[in-house]
Amino acid sequence: MSYSAGGVDGLNNENKQSMSGNNHHVVRRIIKVTLVFVGVAVLSLVTYKSAYPLRFLPISYYYPSASTPSKSPILEENEVKLDVVLKKASMVDRTVILTTLNDAWAEPNNIFDLFLESFRIGNHTHWLLKHLVIICLDQKAYARCLASHPHCYNFQIKGDNFTNEALFMTPSYLKMMWTRIDLLRTILEMGYNFVFTDADVMWLRDPFQRFYSDVDFQIACDRFIGNPDDVNNKPNGGFNYVKSNNQTVQFYKFWYNSREAYPGNHDQDVLNKIKGDPFITGIGMKMKFLDTAYFGGFCEPSRDLNLVCTMHANCCIGLDNKVNDLKILLEDWRKFISLTPSTEASSPSSWSVPQHCRTTDGLDPKQLGPPQACNANTERQEHGTMGGYSKAKNDNIIDEKGRIIITYIQRNKYFSYHIYLDELSLSRTVTLLVALPQLSE
Repeated sequence: MSYSAGGVDGLNNENKQSMSGNNHHVVRRIIKVTLVFVGVAVLSLVTYKSAYPLRFLPISYYYPSASTPSKSPILEENEVKLDVVLKKASMVDRTVILTTLNDAWAEPNNIFDLFLESFRIGNHTHWLLKHLVIICLDQKAYARCLASHPHCYNFQIKGDNFTNEALFMTPSYLKMMWTRIDLLRTILEMGYNFVFTDADVMWLRDPFQRFYSDVDFQIACDRFIGNPDDVNNKPNGGFNYVKSNNQTVQFYKFWYNSREAYPGNHDQDVLNKIKGDPFITGIGMKMKFLDTAYFGGFCEPSRDLNLVCTMHANCCIGLDNKVNDLKILLEDWRKFISLTPSTEASSPSSWSVPQHCRTTDGLDPKQLGPPQACNANTERQEHGTMGGYSKAKNDNIIDEKGRIIITYIQRNKYFSYHIYLDELSLSRTVTLLVALPQLSE
């Protein structure tokens, strides 16, 4: 059979039209199916978002002050190096022990040596050293760490100098404390759980045996009032155990950003102000406060050496005072662990510290009378203008809140220690207020 040229062209045109129609039909079906899937996905997303709103909304959307802080370029640059150190030191469950160190505390026969020694002579604590990461704030501390310990991280911020002892509440001190909080937030974001410990905390027993298993954030106290859930406890930022999860990351962002709401306050003071904030319950973070019977300090010592896990040289101003009393503390511990069953019952199981840390600039709380009422303006006149270092004329100056005031001048600025006395324990919480006019507030 033969076809003319016109017949072949007509047949080809018919075939092309048929194929074109089929293609349009297929495309329409694909579009319909795609729209159905998109609709189902959107519906599922809306439903899930309604059930779990906090997993999708930016933190700043439901609490403005918890917006993600901008990441420092230095932190970004060093995160890889930090991760290498953390991996080498971490436990199976990605838990590490962290402390910070500067040159002032790293000097030989100083805080750093006592800190490491406590792990070596503690009860089942030596093994924890292999999980300890020391975050060094200056080059001298880093060099000293490398000579003494396997896990050292050289954390330095351009333009900051944390080498010398940071005087309490000075700008350098505040910068160091808030830098630490931001770094800890970064470590949580990297997926590591941590126990953060100040280097003036002595580790005498394995604290993991006393931690709560179902808590996101647990922290030691200057004052423990008996209930681990009570926000009226007075936490101390120098020792805490934190699990890495969405709740704790958000909390550390909130904590760090809250420094802007409370300018001039250090991290612990800000924590005291925000610990009962609805934001914390809103994100579902579980928080507990650790009993000073197990996690004590010079503010409130662990009285029973059969129970104590850690002891902190808190409520103590001055590096020399800390070193003196921590040496005595470790000697007390050596005597305790050397007791035999026959001598254990007759020997006291409590501390002979604090000693130097009980006094501040020569004032011993035991020698002071009861609080007296007086006027802050009168006190300012009594302080007068003093050069160099000097105590106020009257050693027993008490303000209207029952606080002892010790004032000195440094670099032409007034500094005042306000010491709260507790009639029962004679221990105290110390805060430093810069600029004398604040006394009238």
